[in-house]
Amino acid sequence: MSEETLLVGLVSISDRASAGVYRDEGIPALKEWLASAIASPAWRDETRLIADEQPVIEQTLIELADRGCHLVLTTGGTGPAPRDVTPEATLAVADKVLPGFGEQMRAISLKFVPTAILSRQVAVVRQRRGARCGCLIINLPGQPKSIRETLQGLPDAPGIFAAVPYCIDLIGGPYIETHEAVVKAFRPKSALRKKPG
Repeated sequence: MSEETLLVGLVSISDRASAGVYRDEGIPALKEWLASAIASPAWRDETRLIADEQPVIEQTLIELADRGCHLVLTTGGTGPAPRDVTPEATLAVADKVLPGFGEQMRAISLKFVPTAILSRQVAVVRQRRGARCGCLIINLPGQPKSIRETLQGLPDAPGIFAAVPYCIDLIGGPYIETHEAVVKAFRPKSALRKKPG
């Protein structure tokens, strides 16, 4: 039986990038990092570049989750400014909140800048309507360097992606293996699958 394809939604949230004022860097950074990190299964992405409008963000997340995305990664809109509403939109479509992801992202970013305490990234699970599988939605920072650091980690701080494969196991998605030189997925021994051969 062939493995299920992993479907990843990539959402960049920026008024100026979505209006063409400058080139979006979030989605290319996410694609590049995921290509380096995911060993299996085969995966494909659905991308969206949208403005900082809460109803638009909510509808985009609902659409991606309910059409079959196992994982949705957003970038942008997580600060304290009035137009930063990504966490509010994410929480509005959530069935479960996973606070540890945001806590770890802030812990990593605080090693570089004290303003990391202003970031409000959240992670949630949305149960796909009419299906057994859920969707993990994670708000990431806006800068490519910070995206990489929080996903991959640092020598003294594990990145959040180490926990993503097992989380997706638990919500009914495909079994994800990673390139351990980039990030080592953590699973308890009882959840490990034997490699063929």
